[in-house]
Amino acid sequence: MARARTPRSAPAPRSRWRRRIVVTLQILIGLAVLALGALVIAVYVARSQLPSFDELKSSPNGQMIRVHAADGSIIASLGPSYGEWLPYAQIPGVMRDATVAVEDRRFRSHPGVDPIGIARSVQVRYERGRWIQGGSTITQQLARNVFLNNQKKFGRKFREWILALALERKFSKDQILELYLNKMYYGGGTYGIDAASRKFFGHGADRLSIAEAAVIAGLVKAPSNYSPTADVDAAKGRAGVVLKQMVRAEVITQGQADDADVDDLRLTPEKQQNSARYFTDWALPQLDTLIDETTAPLEVWTTLDPAMQRAADVAVRENAPAGAQGALVSLDRDGSVRAMVGGKDYVASIYNRATQAQRQPGSAFKLFVYLAALEAGHKPEDSIVDEPVTIDGWSPRNDSRRNSGSVTLRTAFAYSLNTVAAKLGQEVGFATIADMARRFGITTPINTHPAMVLGTSDVRLIDMTRAFASVANKGVAVTPYGITRVTANGQEIYRHEVDRSRVLVAPYVAAQMTDLLQTAVNTGTGRAAQIGRPVAGKTGTTTSLKDGWFLGFSSGLTTGVWMGRDDARPIAGLHGGTAPAKAFAAFMKPATASRPIEQFETQVTLPEWQLEPDEETYFGQPDAETGGQMVDADGNPLPQQSPDEQAQEGEEGPRAAPTAQPQQQLDDLIDRVTGRDAPARDDRREPSGRDDSRPVPPVVRQPLQRPLQDDRPTQ
Repeated sequence: MARARTPRSAPAPRSRWRRRIVVTLQILIGLAVLALGALVIAVYVARSQLPSFDELKSSPNGQMIRVHAADGSIIASLGPSYGEWLPYAQIPGVMRDATVAVEDRRFRSHPGVDPIGIARSVQVRYERGRWIQGGSTITQQLARNVFLNNQKKFGRKFREWILALALERKFSKDQILELYLNKMYYGGGTYGIDAASRKFFGHGADRLSIAEAAVIAGLVKAPSNYSPTADVDAAKGRAGVVLKQMVRAEVITQGQADDADVDDLRLTPEKQQNSARYFTDWALPQLDTLIDETTAPLEVWTTLDPAMQRAADVAVRENAPAGAQGALVSLDRDGSVRAMVGGKDYVASIYNRATQAQRQPGSAFKLFVYLAALEAGHKPEDSIVDEPVTIDGWSPRNDSRRNSGSVTLRTAFAYSLNTVAAKLGQEVGFATIADMARRFGITTPINTHPAMVLGTSDVRLIDMTRAFASVANKGVAVTPYGITRVTANGQEIYRHEVDRSRVLVAPYVAAQMTDLLQTAVNTGTGRAAQIGRPVAGKTGTTTSLKDGWFLGFSSGLTTGVWMGRDDARPIAGLHGGTAPAKAFAAFMKPATASRPIEQFETQVTLPEWQLEPDEETYFGQPDAETGGQMVDADGNPLPQQSPDEQAQEGEEGPRAAPTAQPQQQLDDLIDRVTGRDAPARDDRREPSGRDDSRPVPPVVRQPLQRPLQDDRPTQ
């Protein structure tokens, strides 16, 4: 008979839990081994792909551009700033100790990632509810700075750990610290301790003091907050924290920390932005079309003359009327830009009025009218009748509101007679004048309405200056340029070549135009631009006194000046022959002082006026209705006189000058005839290369009424 089977007893609950724990541990250990294996593989794969130490030394954090003036001096440093690379042995011990003490006290003992630092970071996160400390080591910061970004994501953090471990496997601690101190960003656009030391303290990092090292070491945590250029007090306060950490790390004594008084540190003052930035803002964007290099540090050599730039800055600031802006461009005979001022203050306004602003040039545009007329066969001695004229319903008037009868082209240009310009425009064709302006480099749209002869189309100052420079260059095109050569890592990658092949007008046309321009400066509206040597130029004043221009050349240098308000509101007393012409002279006198005096191919010829004894009676007194407003030495309108006062003055003579001299009477007459473009009276006795004792009245008592010649040669 079979015995009954006894059932097995169930395992004890404790035994089941032990078995589960063992299995779980085995799984975790297996996973840990796999993870460790994957980590080791990842680290060594990353190690194999890391650049060499020399490659890391030479790789930039961004493209740096240093701009040199014509004399080799540095006028601007743009982009990241790098100092000299300091090998580990040349880095001051206090700089190394300060960095390790404040950024990574266990730098010498951890493998690239500090578990203690990570645990402390997690603890602070749990206590504060947000991440306060990252626990990053020096090696991690280097990996992030060179290979990654600052995004606070776990995926980026994991890659950072892998790279840090790989860096520790490939490089020594000394090499890692050397890379760190030479490549980290320290604020103010500086990378590396040497650049930071030079920017903030004015000397290289090889001779940093304890206090200076503490300031620089404290910048890495938050360069924008602790930079001395941003907040001096914050920088010094952070330096105090670094000194305390150095005492805790026992790399300095408390006595040394007390002696390192950061409050006594003398920081190098920040360089002020000056007007040369107008030039660099115009020139440097051209690099995109000149070179292909986008990573290597660049040395850019330019045409800017520092002495001329300073003179231009002073000339604009001291002569621009109150509330007005000013701009100046000066070109050498080959087109090289020697000075450029785009406004009275670059810090207040970076808008470059020399290259960006488009304003009406007024009578300065007559350059193209007379160039077209001369090319069509006219000569400076040709006669033309200054008389009322109407063209397609448009009736221009002279600034003097008078007509002078038969005059030569030279006289008409010298005194900027609008009716003559209109008649010339009608004869040669307004489209022909527009084509001439485009030929000479005007890049803005040009209308072909009859009034265009008086400069109603907007132009840029640099384009107008270019046109005058081409006339000075005997009709050969001049193209403004600012960059002469560019080097990258010591190798020349670009050199400018001047193009002298484009002839715009025949040399005799340019010579005749220069003849007219000389007359305008010697006896016409541009006399305030005289500088004691031959000058040729032209004034320009727009309607309602919104813009004043003077453009001219002497001794191989062509300079254009514009003045006006950015909102195009009128400015009392602003005429091309006053403030702009004075600024031209104030700049050109020092700018040409070291250049030989150059005579033009055509000697200046004075207008042939007929002097009549009763010229003042013939022309009468200026009045408000005709707009013949008198101006003072600054170009400001003088009070109008009543008829009784005028009669009394006619009987008794001027009260301020009862015994006026003949030359003064002539000066007064010229004021009234030439109107608003007349320069200030006290500026008319500059050397002009002629005998000023010979009276030159500006108009004819009895017009000759000679008709235009019909048999003039044409081209």
